[in-house]
Amino acid sequence: MAVFHKDPCGVICILFTYSAVLYADYCLVQHVVRPTLTESIWGSLHVCIFNVIILLLAISHVRASFSDPGVVARPSTSLDFSEINKAKNMQTQDENEWTICVKCEAYRPPRAHHCRTCGRCVRKMDHHCPWINNCVGEANQKYFVLFLFYTGLASLYCIILTAVSWTLECNGCSREYEKRTRLIHTVILMIEGCLFGLFVLAMLCDQFSAIMDDLTAVEHVQRQIRTNRKPRTALLAEVFGRGGFFTWFCPCSSPVNPQRSTASERYNV
Repeated sequence: MAVFHKDPCGVICILFTYSAVLYADYCLVQHVVRPTLTESIWGSLHVCIFNVIILLLAISHVRASFSDPGVVARPSTSLDFSEINKAKNMQTQDENEWTICVKCEAYRPPRAHHCRTCGRCVRKMDHHCPWINNCVGEANQKYFVLFLFYTGLASLYCIILTAVSWTLECNGCSREYEKRTRLIHTVILMIEGCLFGLFVLAMLCDQFSAIMDDLTAVEHVQRQIRTNRKPRTALLAEVFGRGGFFTWFCPCSSPVNPQRSTASERYNV
């Protein structure tokens, strides 16, 4: 179920993200490659590689933004309020038991949590991310991690290529104005690459830590502890799919989670 959330913060973050990506692409081609590498085949090669990375970044972002993160289906009729109040007053819960969401007035499977921004319960919800204007949950965490990975890769590519271009002779900068313009754009590109690179690096470390510990951000805040620890390869396969290693980096392939449960199973019990 692809839904676009009309969250002002999320819309602004998406516009800012694509503006920054397009500006980086423009700077790399116009002010890094064109003035220094046009006479070599490496110039065309670098432009092609960078734009492939941008394409993978965009596909990952679109899929993370518009894919169903794992929304729990609501029943056709609301639950009895007495049952909800009884569940609300429970002091202890087993991590494998179904619970009741007071706000959705519905059963939800284990490890599902309610998102205040989306207004729905999401399976294995990690957090609501304004940069994708969507929740990061069981079904779209792979795309979110790939979005971070390709953003970091694009940032690193910009940093290295810009630094190398500063050591080369500028062939297309005959006037002082052109030299200053190129310098300004490349400095901005370097700053943008460093800021985005450090940001996504921190986010990637946080995501892989959550995957390896089998704890979402919500569960970490609630200080939950996993009693049944799974092998790390199994935890990675749950997020990225059970195909080959290289398919994990493909945003076009969907992760397969055989343990996914639906609300209909609970209502049929």
